[in-house]
Amino acid sequence: MSSGDHPRTFEMARDVIRSAHNNGSAEDLMLFYDRWAPNYEQDVDLIEYRAPRLVAAQVAAHFGGERQAAMVLDVACGTGMHAGVAQMKREGFQRFVGVDGSERMLQHARQSGLYQDLQMAVLGEQPIPVPSGAFDVVTISGGLSSSHVPAKAIRELLRAAKRGGLVCMSTRANRDNVAYKVALEGEMKKMEDEGLWRRVEVTRVSRFERGVSDHEGGHVPGCVYLFQKL
Repeated sequence: MSSGDHPRTFEMARDVIRSAHNNGSAEDLMLFYDRWAPNYEQDVDLIEYRAPRLVAAQVAAHFGGERQAAMVLDVACGTGMHAGVAQMKREGFQRFVGVDGSERMLQHARQSGLYQDLQMAVLGEQPIPVPSGAFDVVTISGGLSSSHVPAKAIRELLRAAKRGGLVCMSTRANRDNVAYKVALEGEMKKMEDEGLWRRVEVTRVSRFERGVSDHEGGHVPGCVYLFQKL
């Protein structure tokens, strides 16, 4: 256990996750994730963080190509050991490239053995270091919030996808994230209107993760968005 003889509790995980939204600069945020990396897996389990599984399930339900040959880009991949990529492997996907802005998170991801390649980049601060139009599937199951990634950065996800490829994203739909969600959905609609992609499915989930704010009891809702590049 990463935290030695002292098991993690929900309260410990809650306090860490609250502090994630108080980091001013991208550099501060990545330093936060570097420090969090040893306990990350335990903490996301404690808050019952379902986004990676939900994204994986949505992709699997709609992907019609050859799964073993498909290239999957996992943006904001974290430690790589959460259930999303593992679930996609069970669904037949085999080829994964991960991108994250935290070197410590990437160190854990390398140890997972799930990825053929891992790259370091902060979405919204710099381009994703992958070729344009190279991926059959692009996912981001965490990271889409006002303190992490500007809404317009989803255009970079689209750039990485092949024509006909799928882009799957998720975000919280609770009160604290409502302004960002509105901006995010506005950017998605703008990209639809520009003929860049088409909406395949949008799913609202009532139990996205356990709430960590004082005014949130139980679980908070979230949304999963799936688009196809035109």
